[in-house]
Amino acid sequence: MEPSVALPLRDKILRGQPGAPGKFIVVDTNRQQLHLIDDTVPVRSFTISTSRFGTGNREGSYQTPRGFHRIAEKIGTGAPAGRIFRDRLDTGTNDQKGLTEENIIVTRILRLEGLEKGVNRGPGIDSFDRYIYIHGTNRESSIGTPFSHGCVCMKSCDIIELFDSVQEGTIVLID
Repeated sequence: MEPSVALPLRDKILRGQPGAPGKFIVVDTNRQQLHLIDDTVPVRSFTISTSRFGTGNREGSYQTPRGFHRIAEKIGTGAPAGRIFRDRLDTGTNDQKGLTEENIIVTRILRLEGLEKGVNRGPGIDSFDRYIYIHGTNRESSIGTPFSHGCVCMKSCDIIELFDSVQEGTIVLID
């Protein structure tokens, strides 16, 4: 992402979330890219996968919700790459290649909380209640194409890097 694009996004975030920290994340669902930006300086871009059902906010839709979010919880500090999580808990088991074709949650979880009432916050549309995450996936060969059930999926090495670069409260704009 070019700095000329990052500046308007930063301004949009600051208008929408006064007092937001300098680092923020932009998820580009059209390009299947996640950008980590510090003020107006793009720090890193990652190829990701969002929902195979497109974007939307309804509970049960399995779509990726748009709008402003914040990282509400960071889960998985120190877990090895490939560690399987269920219900946000470390199972103590590592993914074994070919174990399942199902998209499972591995390595790290950044749990998102919607910040826009009526968009991604509130009854029937709440990103936090829908358990929308940025997380590692066992389906790394599918990264770059939409395949999730609403979450933003990343390669294990990428989610570790992102996890270590952000804090709870970091703003995430899903666009």
